[in-house]
Amino acid sequence: MVSVRSVVDRVGPTLLHAVQLPDPGPVVADVVIAEPGTPAQLAAGDLVLGVAVADVDTAVDLVKHSAAAGAAAVLFKPPVARKPAVRRAAKAAGIALIEVRAATAWAQLVWLLRTVLDAAAEEPESLEGDPGSGDLFRLADAVAAVVDAPVTIEDTNSRVLAYSARQDITDPARVSTIMGRRIPDDVLAKFRSRGVFRELSRGRQTIFVPAQRDGTLPRLIVPIRMGGELLGSMWAVVRGPVSDERAAAFADTAPVVALHLLRRRAHADAQRRASAELLRAVLEGKTGPRTAIAELELTDEPHRVVVIDTPGDDEGLRLALLERMSQGIGRRPIATEMGGLLYAVVPDGADWPALASRGASRVAAGSAVKIGELPRSRAEAEETLSLLRAGVIDGPSGSFDGLWTALALHRTATAAVAAGVVALGPLEELREYDRANRTDYAGTLYEWLRHPGDPRSAAQALRIHPNTFRYRMRRVLELVPLDLDDPDVRLALLVQLVAVRWA
Repeated sequence: MVSVRSVVDRVGPTLLHAVQLPDPGPVVADVVIAEPGTPAQLAAGDLVLGVAVADVDTAVDLVKHSAAAGAAAVLFKPPVARKPAVRRAAKAAGIALIEVRAATAWAQLVWLLRTVLDAAAEEPESLEGDPGSGDLFRLADAVAAVVDAPVTIEDTNSRVLAYSARQDITDPARVSTIMGRRIPDDVLAKFRSRGVFRELSRGRQTIFVPAQRDGTLPRLIVPIRMGGELLGSMWAVVRGPVSDERAAAFADTAPVVALHLLRRRAHADAQRRASAELLRAVLEGKTGPRTAIAELELTDEPHRVVVIDTPGDDEGLRLALLERMSQGIGRRPIATEMGGLLYAVVPDGADWPALASRGASRVAAGSAVKIGELPRSRAEAEETLSLLRAGVIDGPSGSFDGLWTALALHRTATAAVAAGVVALGPLEELREYDRANRTDYAGTLYEWLRHPGDPRSAAQALRIHPNTFRYRMRRVLELVPLDLDDPDVRLALLVQLVAVRWA
């Protein structure tokens, strides 16, 4: 954990100046760019970059919005940061106000800030065993010196783990990669179409990708392997073809990087297992909210429990979904597996339905609750999933609060069936006739009750002509004695038919 004061000190006065800094300085978690005209998705501990904020009113609004989200600091370029109204707003909100030197490029500042945060995150780990053994950024700089080109170190999902200096001499594709901490999808598609990832999986020592027509510079790529397993890759942005000697020297650094990635993965796996065990205890109500907030690094905001159903019993797909959950569905969601299902705790507002397009067959969410009420949200998510599995709800995803009508009918039907309500009166006689003659007069009656006085809508629900619907209703009254003019009879029949349809 690193404070705003520490970040400002590490970046240095050449680029940053603290206009206002509460004491003690807040703790920083991440860097977020607040682009003009786009509502910023902020969270506690964010450094909010006021990119292109040029007027005082916009700056004041951003300060207030950031403070309400618990952000650590707001950064502006001059003269906005020193305007009295902006300073007053920051002081009243209790948020740090930082001025960025006018000549500083925002992209370069993002790289610097994230380098500081990532290095700070590695520092506690590096105290154990070999000092600095976790410093992938320092290693990226060393590799860049060997190949004489800016380098990124990436995992097998194309996420950027570390990058070297000199990224300012690269191209827009590299800038987007570092800004988003992952190769953008369109850039990824271009490299995939050229067979880059196929060559990586085949174990080539080095892969050279020539310059592309869109201005993307050449790349020299080295796979990072250990014991035959692909752990990641290193990407150098080069000016053109590289000599065999320099390419070999670049490849020779891969085993050293592999050791770091193995150590990093072992550490991450241990943390993931511990988090999964704790999350299971939280969802079962065996651990209190204070422990969950402290050890799982959850915030006080409302969270949902999301349960993910995968096709068949595909353990590999479940593991892949676990890896993808941190991409686009919320801020560092916590996940675990129980009974062949995946469970994730995500902030309210996270794009959890997107998981349905990433391989999950069904995704269901409980309502947004306080951390101490997560077991209730889990039960709601499981109930919603049961309706999705039964096919009574269309689509691959649904939330407890969004499907309340279906849940109300299902609960009513379950209670009615348990009480033997369906066997009362003449309805069972009509259903027996349907079973014997392969008709659907009970379904006709159900739609008539659902659309009172509107035979056209009832016929449309059954996908039949209105005249056919009227004929069926006449047959219903011929088959069983029903006084449909009596409102109590209509209500009792509707309860019975809901039980048949929704139980």
